[in-house]
Amino acid sequence: MAPVTVKQKMQRSADEKLKIIIVGAGLGGLGAAIALLLAGHDVEVFEAASEIGEVGAGIQILPNSSRVLQSWGMKDMLEKCATKPSRVNFLGWKGNTITSMDFAASAAQYPGTFYWDFHRASLHSSLLERATQLGTVMKVNARVKDVRVQPNGETATVVLQGGEEHLADLVVGADGINSRLREIMLGRENPPVLTGDLAYRLLLSTKEMLKDPELSHFVTQPQVNYWLGPGAHAVNYVLKGGELFNMVLLVPDDIPKGQNITEGNVEEMRALYKGWDPRIPKLLNLCESVYKWRLCIRPGMEQWSHPSGAFTMLGDAVHATLPYLASGAGMSLEDGAVLGELFGRCRGPLSPKKKFQLLSIYQKIRGPRTEMVVERGNIQQWLYHLHDGAEQEERDRVMRANEPGDALAWKDKGFAPGLLGWCCEDEVDRHLPLIESEVKNDEMFQSRL
Repeated sequence: MAPVTVKQKMQRSADEKLKIIIVGAGLGGLGAAIALLLAGHDVEVFEAASEIGEVGAGIQILPNSSRVLQSWGMKDMLEKCATKPSRVNFLGWKGNTITSMDFAASAAQYPGTFYWDFHRASLHSSLLERATQLGTVMKVNARVKDVRVQPNGETATVVLQGGEEHLADLVVGADGINSRLREIMLGRENPPVLTGDLAYRLLLSTKEMLKDPELSHFVTQPQVNYWLGPGAHAVNYVLKGGELFNMVLLVPDDIPKGQNITEGNVEEMRALYKGWDPRIPKLLNLCESVYKWRLCIRPGMEQWSHPSGAFTMLGDAVHATLPYLASGAGMSLEDGAVLGELFGRCRGPLSPKKKFQLLSIYQKIRGPRTEMVVERGNIQQWLYHLHDGAEQEERDRVMRANEPGDALAWKDKGFAPGLLGWCCEDEVDRHLPLIESEVKNDEMFQSRL
């Protein structure tokens, strides 16, 4: 594995510089903007909302994602708002320890990487700051109605809700799980797939926790904790230097049809965890209001890019997963990193054919990996929610024995190295030669190829 290398912004002549429009200013869209700006191209980000911001609570960044973020020159910026937990603990629903993993020891297997926890808004604002530093242009109130590829295939026109049109050499759809651009690409409606689960997301002040001897160590000794129980699980960890405590409760979906986010009933939420580890009801008693979020997934698309090479897709719009591997945002960041690496190595003017060849490699790299993550997330759902009995006992035995199939996927010997040890540059090195014969006369790649 190559060491983490901080990328410098490439300089390009006007004839080899692409004008790129990214639709969606979430984590994935901003990550793609950073990567493509570093590759020397011009980038605009269109956001439907009236301001660029992020909702949600905590987010975990794994070694593979921390590698990407550092390569974009963001280490110092992120360390100011990151929490580095010491370990992750997996517990039974009554509070018994099943297994644990030391984060530093795990990250040491992937040199230069970290396990980081963030308030989602802190990570998002850092990505926005870095994209702005590199020169991206942000456009708000820019809801996209259509994307029209020009007959010659060289450009695409982004049509906004009010009729305004914008021309681009490449359009990247990064508009999230409820993606309009996915439907434009497919030419039909294509709603997300329900998983049967929802998430209660809580942010608690730690002031009251610190007064309680049973809860104070959650703040003073930052760790990530998972409780696995019948039909449900719970996750918590500290944010913002110990000021906030993030807690996520994953339970069966009862949100009415047609809604994705709704206000939750605190008493109803507490009742779902009656009889669990006594520390969980104590924590839930500190919660005054809560929202619940329906959890959906997106099976991968057969074709991520338009044959013209002027329109492609990224992130949750293509491959949204259950959050049970803490890898949804990481996959979006990786997507952007690969796009940036591919379009960074390319020199000279880009014909539609060349763009599509690069986008084909992009899908070859990203498609199998993101499908693997979606599938493993579905397995985690089953593993985390087993009822007490023979299957649950076997799950716990496997976790204690560190055998393949470990429900603590970050230490599953058959899965973790592939997930956590991923390196963008290595993947591009491996896949680019596969199409060298197709472009051998194009003088398209740097001389080292």
